[in-house]
Amino acid sequence: CRVLYARAFGTPPGSPPATGGPPRQRLRRKEQLLAVARQVASQCRLLQSSSGRPSSPQLPQLPDEPISLQDAPGGLFQLPPGDPFPERVTVAWLSVLALAFALVCDPRENLSLAEVTLRRLAPRLLASLRLLGPGADVLLRPETADLLLDRLLPHGQMLFLNERFLRATDREMGIKPSR
Repeated sequence: CRVLYARAFGTPPGSPPATGGPPRQRLRRKEQLLAVARQVASQCRLLQSSSGRPSSPQLPQLPDEPISLQDAPGGLFQLPPGDPFPERVTVAWLSVLALAFALVCDPRENLSLAEVTLRRLAPRLLASLRLLGPGADVLLRPETADLLLDRLLPHGQMLFLNERFLRATDREMGIKPSR
């Protein structure tokens, strides 16, 4: 389980005042991300084993055409208050090929909107992946991911995204439209 890209918006609610300075804060954020990544990986494996599909740790060849994520497996789970976050959070996740995408949501977030946002964000992030070799590691272009998040999740706020806005964003970024 490896985190390719992570971006935080603001400070999690209920976070204690910063102690130990920026290095300590970075370490705490990294611990939180790894805890979420392990839980998402566990959810993916559980779903794959219950559906009878074999799991492959290697990423298959990325298709040239955009793929539909309508039937991609995903879900929600909660992390209790305490470790790793000071308050209860809900994680929306989506599994695509051998990758998983996740949004960590505050308790007051609209979870239906989080799932829709993740399904609209994931194919655009997939388009920004670059394979380093056949069946090997992938590299996410962080500048593309940053631009996507700035457009689709400005300041971490989930938006109701209509098709016209998404098509305009896709054209602006040179992303092939999904079918």
